[in-house]
Amino acid sequence: MNYVNLGHTGLKVSRICLGCMSYGSSKWRPWVLDEEASQPFFRRAVEAGINFFDTADMYSLGVSEEVTGRALRQYARLEEVVIATKVFNPMSDRPNMGGLSRKHVVQGCEASLKRLGVETIDLYQLHRMDPNTPIEETLAALDLLVRQGKVRYIGASSSAAWKFAKALSLSERHGWARFVSMQNHYNLLYREEEREMMPLCEEEGIGVIPWSPLARGLLAGTRKSLDDKQTTTRAGSDAYAATLYDNPHDWNVVEAVKQVASARGNTPAAVSLAWLLSKPAVVAPIIGATKLEHLDAAIGAVEVKLTPDEIKALEAPYQPHAVRGL
Repeated sequence: MNYVNLGHTGLKVSRICLGCMSYGSSKWRPWVLDEEASQPFFRRAVEAGINFFDTADMYSLGVSEEVTGRALRQYARLEEVVIATKVFNPMSDRPNMGGLSRKHVVQGCEASLKRLGVETIDLYQLHRMDPNTPIEETLAALDLLVRQGKVRYIGASSSAAWKFAKALSLSERHGWARFVSMQNHYNLLYREEEREMMPLCEEEGIGVIPWSPLARGLLAGTRKSLDDKQTTTRAGSDAYAATLYDNPHDWNVVEAVKQVASARGNTPAAVSLAWLLSKPAVVAPIIGATKLEHLDAAIGAVEVKLTPDEIKALEAPYQPHAVRGL
């Protein structure tokens, strides 16, 4: 496994991040693996050298954090791994149980620490920006958590570039802890981030850790069409995916991936991840795995190096999209 710094920090992370939304409670989503079924994935990841694990408080309403924390305490050395989690989405329908107020950010962090079973969260991320809370209040709360030693680094996910730039500026002006990472929606089927967010991150030294790097499995090459809902359990129950990938031209990209993969003797998933890893600002795609072969394909992608002609062939069919995933 290869390791790189997370943005302009000294924090070393593996080129693949294991997304832990897939591990927790099947009562939350039918495709989620319960704790016993999740264990082989954490063990395999650690054995392969993956040291970067991403979860969120809302995944299985806290159970994902519990499962992730127990697994990493069993299989990994906590001083070597980077545990990332997120705050924003409501944990219940009661007051102050969501959003980015100082109250919820601090309480959310303390609850995540207990569920993970650690004293400090390595990377604490805003799951989304909160339109109902001044960003100054949120940034000051995050800075407080860093100063208290409850959080080491802070990051954000899926924001308009201008809002992210504003947050970076405010942090610098006030001397607050600054975002070091952006977890955004970026893959071969959705490249609108290349307009503003990717150049901003590259210029500002922000590490990019894309979510849905395989476009909800479409770039894995196993679906028969964009509207194929039968191939996987998640495909049949993930209504959100239909809001992200509904452009008929998207299938041309999938076919291009298959062609490049076939010519190389690689899997479509490995080629799609290798394309992401070829981008300067991308540190580690966040992959979800519910089959061990999914994880192995992602691990193998780190060694795949695409040629300029292959990258051109993969990118050629892309058609612009409306903004999705914010």
